[in-house]
Amino acid sequence: MKPLRYLLLAGIGVLCTVGLASAHFGVIIPSDDIVSQGESRTITLDVKFIHPMEGNYMNMERPKQFGVLLRGKKTDLLPTLNEKKVNGFTTWEAKYTIRRPGDHVFYVEPTPYWEPAEQSFIVHYTKVIVNAMGMEEGWDQPVGLKTEIVPLTRPYGLWAGNVFQGVVLVNGKPAPFTEVEVEYMNTDGVKIPSDPYVTQVLKADANGVFTYAMPRAGWWGFAALSEDDRKIERDGKAYPVEIGAVLWVRTRDMR
Repeated sequence: MKPLRYLLLAGIGVLCTVGLASAHFGVIIPSDDIVSQGESRTITLDVKFIHPMEGNYMNMERPKQFGVLLRGKKTDLLPTLNEKKVNGFTTWEAKYTIRRPGDHVFYVEPTPYWEPAEQSFIVHYTKVIVNAMGMEEGWDQPVGLKTEIVPLTRPYGLWAGNVFQGVVLVNGKPAPFTEVEVEYMNTDGVKIPSDPYVTQVLKADANGVFTYAMPRAGWWGFAALSEDDRKIERDGKAYPVEIGAVLWVRTRDMR
């Protein structure tokens, strides 16, 4: 029986390794993060739930809220979301026409996702900022989500190699020593040498501030993870809820 026991233990170890490598990320990716004068002002926003570095999708139910914050005013965009199948999985898509200059902070609150491997629910409050027509105002304003990342670095006009800083808020207050996972949206075939390269992991400091230098051009996701003070019932049992503050930023190569 010993060989069987060893095989079982080895299998459990492999599963644990895979679990660690596969970080979940809520996603909002716009077709453009900087809309200049004279350009088309209609953008497409892809909303999904994936493992960005590995390209693995999860089904995403219709979000609870989806909107944009512009000059201190929120606009509900939930009716604009349309279901879109990608690789057989449910994702969402919206069209938005920019009519006013300023920083557009798009945000989504998803329906809680049940993760059986972790025996918990996951809720990732996700944001992305689109600058419009040269007015750089509003990118550092919180939306008022249960948890969110507020940029300390302007989150657009970034070169590959730039350092990005943000502060993690939970219930509107800085969250010290929060773990932050970082992943690259790997649409260009970056090879992964081993599991630790899938998800970069760091911690915010005592003031909830984290820092990361992005080494490659493309979209980068930051997910600051906490445990909610509520539980959600499933089949008569209450389970913990992981809440994530997710922010996406784009870098470009300097040529």
